[in-house]
Amino acid sequence: MTADVSVEKRTRFDGWLAGICASRVFNGLVFMSYAAALPVLQREWEMSAAQAGAIASGFQMGYAVSLVVFSSVADRISPKRLYLWSLFTAGVFSLGFAFFARGFASALVLHTVVGISLGGTYTTGVMIIADQYVARHRGMAVGFFIASTSCGYAFSLAISGVAIPVGGYTLSFLLTCLGPILGWFRAWITLRRTAVPAAGRRKEQRFTREVLGNRPAMLLIWGYICHNWELLGMWSWTPAFLAACLAQAGSMQASAAGYGAFITASFHFVGLLASFSMGALSDRMDRARILLILAAAGMACSFLFGWSAGWPLALVVGIGLVYAFTALGDSPVLSAALTEEVDAACLGVALGFRSLVGFGAGAVAPVAFGVVLDWTNPVIDGQRVYADWGWAFSVLGLGGGGAAWAAFRFGRSRRQETRGQLNPAGEKET
Repeated sequence: MTADVSVEKRTRFDGWLAGICASRVFNGLVFMSYAAALPVLQREWEMSAAQAGAIASGFQMGYAVSLVVFSSVADRISPKRLYLWSLFTAGVFSLGFAFFARGFASALVLHTVVGISLGGTYTTGVMIIADQYVARHRGMAVGFFIASTSCGYAFSLAISGVAIPVGGYTLSFLLTCLGPILGWFRAWITLRRTAVPAAGRRKEQRFTREVLGNRPAMLLIWGYICHNWELLGMWSWTPAFLAACLAQAGSMQASAAGYGAFITASFHFVGLLASFSMGALSDRMDRARILLILAAAGMACSFLFGWSAGWPLALVVGIGLVYAFTALGDSPVLSAALTEEVDAACLGVALGFRSLVGFGAGAVAPVAFGVVLDWTNPVIDGQRVYADWGWAFSVLGLGGGGAAWAAFRFGRSRRQETRGQLNPAGEKET
């Protein structure tokens, strides 16, 4: 399917957007390659939970830094060119990870490099879509693009669930790490006749005043930091936790890892639903209230989920589905609210700063989880037995608590500002 350059902007979901979303789905396959195989890798590579978490953190940290760099460069170089080159290099390095990651050190280096190479596949994609769609339909288009990410994660876990019992982590890595190169090919077909010019250098703005001195914006950024801490920590370790629950129920190691990946895939499909529904709901209701409800519910799930090991599997999965919905549901709400609080000329730098600190926190969460998991589980006959997961997931609940506090303070600041704009007669001051 090809896309023609047209004078008029796009207004609906069409073949062009389907091609972009398909490339995003393929690209998303590599994001969950490591997490899906983690229960097997820990045993075969003889890693502690802290080492296992460090590999996930390296990927997230590399992605966070490169996201900021690519976002800045995209003002001066065509986002289309950066998007395609990032997809291609991610495809090459992903295959390198699949073929050469065979232990802690090699996986740490190669998985981090994969994260760095992927940094140009998100913001640039949003910029391409914004260039092609009229303003009143961009929310729909970008919503499909972001939802495609969750779809890619889910398919990655489903593929891993089939591949691990059949061919171990090597087959799982190979199949999922093919995703970015297929995504590049799909994007190249879609974009080869689409012109996307560079935006040009922005007018200089006072970052300290417009962003750091903007209290509502900083509360939203703090909420995003806490949101990423909880969400990325949960995504990194949930497949391993579910595999442990299945192993306690009598499943073999490889089968438990495969079934755990399958179940986690359903969590990402629920996250896709959360992205659509909560963003739309916040357009009709107070955004701060939606943020507070989701953050508080996510915090409760973090403090409960890890302690559910040993409970009936249906109950564990039920809690996990609610957890997945609430942990991801505030993402589009936080983004929409920030666009309303920051001056348009400073929005790009605000989003870049938010990505750096948000994904930076998300990069630390998996290793912090792993450290606590090691501390709270005993070594028996020379091997650590991971039976107690409650304290480790509770560490992620601290992020949910921080997000709830930020949402509460954000709502309070907006109400105070609204009252301050009204005189005693209830009319706006001039």
